[in-house]
Amino acid sequence: MAPRATQEPTEPISEHYPLEDKSDRKRHIYWTRVIFYALLHILALYGLLFVSWRCSWYTLLFAFVLGWLSNLSITAGAHRLWSHRAYNARLPLRIFLAVVGALAVQESIYDWSRSHRAHHKYTDTDADPHNAKRGFFFCHIGWLMVEAHPEVPEKKDQLDSSDLLADPVVHYQHKYYNILVLLVGVVMPTFLPVFLWGESAWYAFLTAGIIRLVLTYNITFSVNSVAHFWGHHPYDDRIDPAQNFLVSFFALGEGWHNYHHVFPFDYRTSEFPWKINPTTQFIDLMNFFGLAYDLKSVPKEVIKARAQKTGDGSIHTRNEDKDQ
Repeated sequence: MAPRATQEPTEPISEHYPLEDKSDRKRHIYWTRVIFYALLHILALYGLLFVSWRCSWYTLLFAFVLGWLSNLSITAGAHRLWSHRAYNARLPLRIFLAVVGALAVQESIYDWSRSHRAHHKYTDTDADPHNAKRGFFFCHIGWLMVEAHPEVPEKKDQLDSSDLLADPVVHYQHKYYNILVLLVGVVMPTFLPVFLWGESAWYAFLTAGIIRLVLTYNITFSVNSVAHFWGHHPYDDRIDPAQNFLVSFFALGEGWHNYHHVFPFDYRTSEFPWKINPTTQFIDLMNFFGLAYDLKSVPKEVIKARAQKTGDGSIHTRNEDKDQ
């Protein structure tokens, strides 16, 4: 098993300065996207109410597995591996995460990681693609439906993302992303149940395709919204990202968001990797088999010192050392 590496943490990489749009220009609404997301949710609701209970148990299990893989491709792949370089992965694991990443239909690894790096660099400012200061709906899904603030593309282009396309897996996934989405995200969920156990193509499309996709969307988006509005701030009470148990439960450990924004390069995204963090357990398993290596983490004493300095006291109090 490859040895784990530790990385000395830095201050939160967010640049918390006010970037305010002084113009009165209204942001353009992308009505095709509004219609697209609305239809997706309507179809998902229809499928949930009138189709899902008629499906074979094989189809429901298949949809659950695809949903789990969809989330994992984001959490272990686009997020912890490529956006933050919190660990390294061998070629087979990178290919696997890139292919199943098309299930999530959340842009290519390259585009997703660039946006996420901007989110961390400029958290909750106008240069943040899903700035939570603009309201819950905006940071949950609204940001995908309107023209971005001018600061978003400007600041994003200033970030060095050359390392992303230097990885041939990211390069080819980005180049052929639309084809991958069609094959992996649409054709496979729809027709594999038809060929393997005789499910209706319409039922499979709605259950393993649409319902699964909409649930994946809202689970991922909840990290940007719910975990920026509700929860504790044990490590830095000056920022909005919070520790949210419910988000971590559904998002495979991504809801320990206050910790993650303070120590973004920790592959565990939590001080307690065993506490509702399936993504961490997956990376540990890959590490055991030699497919993941150079796992970066933060020393306990550094975490505690930071929490006592800037946290809200919900985990480590300022007088904790004196009490022991």
